[in-house]
This record gives sequence, C-alpha cells and structure tokens, in this order.
Amino acid sequence: MKAAGRSKRTRLRDRVAASDPGLLRLTAGLRTVGAIALALAVLAAFDADVTHLVAGAMAAMVATFAIREKEPKGQAVTLALGLPVALASVSISALLTSRVVIGDAFFVVLIFCAVFVRRFGDRGTALGLIGFQVYFVSLFVGAKVSVLPGLLGAIAVAFLCSAVVRFAVVPETPAGVLQRLRQAFRARLAQLIATQSELLDAGPDGIEKTLEHLRDGTARLHETALMIQSRLEEGTPDASTARLVQRRIADAEIAAERLGLLLLTARSAERADTLTLHLPGAPAPSVGHSPAPGEATEILRRDLGALRTLVLRPPAEARGTALSHLRNRLLGYRDEENLPEAIPAVQDVFRGIGETARAVMGLRIALDGPQDESDDTPATTRSREELDAEDAAIDGGEETAPKDEPTGLRRPTTRAAVQVSVGSSLAILGGELLSAERWYWAVLACWIVFLNTASTGEILVKGYRRVLGTMLGVVAGIVLAGLVGGHTWIAFGLVLLFIFAMFYTAPLSYTLMSFFVTAMLGLLYTLLHTYSLSVLLLRVEETALGAACGIVAAALVLPIRTDRRTNELLGTVLERLTDVTEGAVDQLSGGPAADLLDTARELDQALGDLRAATQPLTHPITPLRARRNTAQYVVALLETCAYHARSLAATAELLPAHPSIAADPRLRGAVRRTVRNIEAIAARVADEDAETEVETGPSIASLLAPDAAGVPRYGRITGRVLRHLERLDEAVMGLARPLGVPVAPPKR
Repeated sequence: MKAAGRSKRTRLRDRVAASDPGLLRLTAGLRTVGAIALALAVLAAFDADVTHLVAGAMAAMVATFAIREKEPKGQAVTLALGLPVALASVSISALLTSRVVIGDAFFVVLIFCAVFVRRFGDRGTALGLIGFQVYFVSLFVGAKVSVLPGLLGAIAVAFLCSAVVRFAVVPETPAGVLQRLRQAFRARLAQLIATQSELLDAGPDGIEKTLEHLRDGTARLHETALMIQSRLEEGTPDASTARLVQRRIADAEIAAERLGLLLLTARSAERADTLTLHLPGAPAPSVGHSPAPGEATEILRRDLGALRTLVLRPPAEARGTALSHLRNRLLGYRDEENLPEAIPAVQDVFRGIGETARAVMGLRIALDGPQDESDDTPATTRSREELDAEDAAIDGGEETAPKDEPTGLRRPTTRAAVQVSVGSSLAILGGELLSAERWYWAVLACWIVFLNTASTGEILVKGYRRVLGTMLGVVAGIVLAGLVGGHTWIAFGLVLLFIFAMFYTAPLSYTLMSFFVTAMLGLLYTLLHTYSLSVLLLRVEETALGAACGIVAAALVLPIRTDRRTNELLGTVLERLTDVTEGAVDQLSGGPAADLLDTARELDQALGDLRAATQPLTHPITPLRARRNTAQYVVALLETCAYHARSLAATAELLPAHPSIAADPRLRGAVRRTVRNIEAIAARVADEDAETEVETGPSIASLLAPDAAGVPRYGRITGRVLRHLERLDEAVMGLARPLGVPVAPPKR
C-alpha cells in the first residue's frame, strides 16, 4: 500500500512538474497570496478599517510580484529599497490630490522614470514598478493627507509581510529552482517518449492528433531546456558543473527529438521531413500499418516503456538488478550485433533508443551523481567510459566580451519611456473626460500594454487581450458583487483566490489574467462601498481608452514596426545559425575546439525572441492570413535549422573524447554552399534591394568523393553529420522562397 501511495504521489508530482516547470507559477501565486493574507491578518489585528486593508493588500501584492531577482540577497536589498520608494510615492500622491494639474504632471514624470530605470536591470525595473503601482494604489483608495499616517503604516506592514513570506514561508533559492526544473525536464521527457510510443499504433485517422501531441511535447521539452540553461549559472557551484549539466540536457533533448523523427520515418513510406515536427498544421506523412508487425513492434513498444522508466525512476529507487537489466538492454542497441531483425528504418529506431538511453544515463549521472555499476555489461561500460571522457573534456569555457549597447533614443528603455509617457498623457486627458474620479484606469491600461512589448503589433495584440479580459471580468464582477454583498471576509477570500489565479495563469494567457484582475477589482469596489454597474462599465471604457492611447503612442512616437523588429531578429537568428554551423563543421573537420554549447544557446535565445515577436503576425484574429502562414512557415523552418545545428554542435563536442568519431576534413568544403546561402538570405533581410541569390547544387553527401582504394566514403557518424547538413541545406533553401530571395541555377 505504501509503495502504491508513493507511486501515485510520484506520478502526481511529475504531472505538476511538467505542467509548471520549476513550479515557478505556483510559487509566484502562493507567495503573493501568502503576503496579502498575512498583511490582512496583521492589519485586522490592529483594527484597521477597510480602506487600509485594501491598501495593505494591494501594496503586499506589488511588493511581492515586482521583485524578479534570482538571488535571495539581491531580493532583500531591492525589497529594502522599495519601501522608501513606496512611502514617498504614496506621500506625494496624497499631497497632490487637490492639485490636479501638478498631480497629473508628476504622474507622467513618474511613469517616464519608472520605465527609464529598466536599463539598470531587475532592480531598476522593480523599483520603477513599485513607484508606479503604489502611486496607483493611493489613487484607487483616495489617499488624503489626513489619512496618510495610517496608509504609510499599512504599506510598511505590507512590505514586512512580503519579506516574511518570501524568505521564511515560501523560500526560493536558485539551486532549488534549478532542481525543480530538472524534475520538470525529466517529466516532460517521459511524456514525450510516451507520445512517441503512440506513433506505433496510430492509424490514418489518429496520426494527425498524435503528431500534434508530438509537436507540443517536443516544444515543451525545448522550453524547459531553455529555462534550465537560464538558471545554470546561479544554481550550480561552478562553471564546469554548469557546462556539464547544460551538455547533458542538450544531449537528452536532441536524442529524444531524433528518436521521434526515426519513429515517424518508420511509419511513413519515405524519410520524414524534420519540418513536420515544427510546423503547426503540417500534414502528417501517409501511414499504413505498424512499422514492423509482430515481434519487432512488441519489442519496440516494450523498449520505449523501459526508456520512459529509466527517465522517471527517482534516484532513491534507481538501484537494483531490474533497472540495470533495462538499461543494459537499451544501451546494447548501440552495437550493430544486438539489433533485432527488422527493416532498416526500424533498426534505426532501435539505434535511436540506444542513443537516447545513453543520453539519459549521462543526464542521470550529471544530475544525481555516480550510479551503481555492479551489473554493467560491456556495452554499458563503454558508454560510461565515453561519458567520463566527455566530462573530463568539459571546462569552464571562455568569458564573452560585453556587447555594445545602443545609446540615446535608440536605447529600448529610453524609447519606451518616451512612448509610454506620451500615451499616458493622452490617457490622462481622455480619462478625465470620461471620469474625473477614476481616470487613472486609463493610465494603468496604457502602462500595462507597454510591459514586455517591443513593437506596435505586440502592443496592439496585448491591448486587444486586455480589453477582452476586462469585459469578461466585468460580467463576473457584477455577478460576484451581487452574491457577496456586505460579507467583507468572504470578499477578501475571493480576492485571494483571484489573485492566485491571476499569477498562475499570467504566463499562459494574458486574457485570463485580465479577467481575474477585473473580477478582483469588482470585489474591492464592493468592499470600499463604491461598487455599481456604472463603475464597472466605466472600467471597460477607461481600459479601452488606455489601450488605444498606448497603441497610438506606439504607432506615432518613435515607432518600432513589427516588420522592422522581426527583420532585425531574423537577421540575428541567421547570424547565430551561421556561427553554430561553421563552428561545428570546422571542429568536425579537424579545427580547434570551440565553445559550441554557448553558441547554440545564443541561437535558441535569438529564435525564442523571434518567435515572440511574430505573435502579432500569427495571432488568430489577424486578417492577413497569407502573412500569418508565411510567418509560421519561416519560424518552423528556422526551428528545423536550429535542431540540425544543435545536433551538429553536440556531435562536434564529442570529437575530443569519443573513440568512434574522427575528424573528416572534407566536411568543411561540403558546408560552404549552405553558409553562403544563409549569408545571402541575411543580406536580403537586412536590405530588400540587395542583389543576392541562393545557390542550388548536388546533395551534400555527393560532395564527399569516394576513396580511390574503394574504402567507404564515410562511416556511420559522418553519415549522421551529413544527414544533418543535408536537412539544414534543404531548410535554408526553403527559406529563400517566402523571404523573396531568388534562386540561382546550379553551376556546372
């Protein structure tokens, strides 16, 4: 019974870890709700009135969510600096409440400064956010000089409660977050393997759905890998350990994605296109019956289940002959003599299982330390020796030189500060025409649509989502206000529930977050005895006005067009793709070792920025369907390119320590055309008038001439490298058409 209960808890933990990597959303929600609940309890113990309770609750929320630094020491310093900023903000607001013009002018200056200081990193962003939001809180509760001492005390209590919850009740360290992210990676890897096993039995009617799950699982695994990479420096004891974990995470991700492609190829009549895993809505390859009816299919199904068990088994339960038997059997598929009798495509799947098992073992060693070696077979021992040799070759890497930052109005923070100040000024003027008492809602909406946006299109989409969520929240607020009535603590309980939901859903859906914010504010209005249907309808009007002012300011004041931003980011992706490809092939050709892992991570980060910037173009409401399809196709092709480039980099990193991989100088010549084509596309993206064209020619594999003595042209490892180069070359050629780059005829 105990074992069954533990198994259920483990499965539940894995599901939660996979849905919320690192438990970052859960932690944010619990911290915020805990800080608010504690602040309410302390203020209630001092018989504070409802106004002070509301002010304390909102200040506790601000003090908790504004701070985003990773180290506890830095969080404490920022929280300590934020208190005087908050006290000064509410004091100035109370003093200027009767001086409308001066108060409005100061609010605009405060908004400019709050955005301008983002250039100073997480601390500057947090202090600017605290200053703005607490000023807004003072306007919301109608702060006056007569009640200022009580408000200052409530805000001080709120910050103190936020500190207690942050550092004592719900503590969070970089090492702890990294550990939870590792668990999330394992859980998502296991989910992806489970989805891959479904390919074995998916028929023509179910292949589309299975393939969609496969795409989602692959994307979620990559997302978790990037989250881990962003936390490695703070969560590991030294740079060498960070590089080791990064390497093992990359190995496991690449091996799992390759296994999915091999399974898909085994189910189709021809080799599966890598793009199938990256392009939403791409047609599934034609499939018939299982790839290898009978014994081979059963072995595949069994071994995919065994692989999933290896991934999920906790370190405390990882010992024993049964698990060793599974591991040894899967690693044995790395040797040709251990492959079952089957068609070549199915044998490739078994090889992929063996390579994935090796990556899983390397990941387990990197994350959990040395493993039990008592039952190792020769194949397992050889895999361990390879991993040990690779680990010894990993060093701290080289420090990267600081990059030049733009200055003046070209600096993003300066441009955004000017834009949001102009938009807020318009929102103040328009908001006061709608309501002299609640004009600040328009300013808040204008402020929020500028957060984490960098182009006019992004602001337009965010404004639309804000208005939609607000409208839905108004309906919920009307219903809840009628149900709650004068029940103060029931209303506060619902407020806490909505705040938790707001933070838990914020990374998933901005519309949902806006819904919970508006529903919560309806309850706060009820508590302040200022609720009415006209007030909630006014909130919709003010929100729409503020969003419109933000869009107008973004479009007319120092605008960054969506096309311009996406082109800049596309150029960066192509540049990083060139760096990774050239660096990997140069090393595989016998060149000096390079820091390929960091270069590949920069490629992934650049691609992530591009994917986010194209959201306005790919949004379902966009009327430009052809443009949306083109943007999705280009991003999918780039993701395909990035996958093959990462695979090349991972193979090149093995070169110094892997006994079965040898440098092949011919590879350097085989990749030249691909690199020239990438550079030609990048030049055309940077300048539409550039006279560039991409070149076609013979396949990459055919560029390696056979040996005069009849020796095979290349071995299995070189063949895999050539397949990646071939797919990369095809994907780059595919980019030329949607980006308008002409194709030159093949040279004789």
